[in-house]
Amino acid sequence: MADFKFEIKEEIGVLSTSTKGWKKELNLISWNGGAPKYDIREWSPDHEKMGKGVTLTADEIAELKMLLDKIAK
Repeated sequence: MADFKFEIKEEIGVLSTSTKGWKKELNLISWNGGAPKYDIREWSPDHEKMGKGVTLTADEIAELKMLLDKIAK
């Protein structure tokens, strides 16, 4: 697996916490020095290990919000 770098620019919030202390979080992350993107994934308590997740651009997160607003009524 290729090496990669990440920097959490903003910790937005925690969606859930597992019994082992891992947290599913929404963060703004810069991957490999690129422009920050919104990211949902599980993290170990020290943010050293991560699970699989999904990364979204600002446009995609806005679209997701509109879709979630439709079902939240």
